[in-house]
Amino acid sequence: MELTRHRILHARDLFVELLAREMKLRYERSRLGMIWAVLNPLTQIAIFTFVFDSMIRLQIPRYPLFVFTGLLAWNWFREGLMASVGAITNNRELVRQAGFPIGVLPIVAITVPLIDLLAALPALFIFQLASGGRPTLAILALPALLALQFLFLLGIGFVLASVHVTFRDVHHLLGVGLMMLFYLTPVFYTPDMVPESARAIYALSPITHLISFYRQILIDGVAPDVWGLLVMALVGALLLPIGWFAFARARHAFVEEL
Repeated sequence: MELTRHRILHARDLFVELLAREMKLRYERSRLGMIWAVLNPLTQIAIFTFVFDSMIRLQIPRYPLFVFTGLLAWNWFREGLMASVGAITNNRELVRQAGFPIGVLPIVAITVPLIDLLAALPALFIFQLASGGRPTLAILALPALLALQFLFLLGIGFVLASVHVTFRDVHHLLGVGLMMLFYLTPVFYTPDMVPESARAIYALSPITHLISFYRQILIDGVAPDVWGLLVMALVGALLLPIGWFAFARARHAFVEEL
């Protein structure tokens, strides 16, 4: 029992140190630092608003807030998966150290873009107030939603990190796949714009449901459907041990492959 507790505390301390290191490297020599966590989605919002609210006119109410909410969820999804791919291959020195808890590395990779999301939330609340909205008690469900997305990303991240060690094309394939998925996900358009024949396919995407939940909380001011959250939580709870099992089976060969 004492040995297990010591390992947990050791892994926790390593996680904090590695997270601080990654955040420092992420904005190293940047004069604006974490302000980029807000500037990047603001730039995307400006582009989407100009194209789809001023030119094509999708006629979505409070469109800047609508896009902002979708982008925050999507950017974490994309950046978390892209970072998790190189969680092992980019940390060869750490992986080769005897006794190092390798499982911490994908967790750090998923957490770094989460911090960017949290840093951008105040700007989103400003958008909410500027568009005439007000925070409601539904905001209390936001931490649960963040935890749910973290669960999904970590389960997938474990698999990606382990497969990439032996199959280095994963990074490129994932980039292409995420680019396609972005346009197939209602980030800058509403789900009801999707043709009826394709909605069943859209319903299979977890990120589609997650974005919908974020918008219910941050735009509509209502709590997400409890049963919908429970189903997503169940899927995430199944995905995480599957991802960890794949990671645990592959990690014995990491040193040899690196």
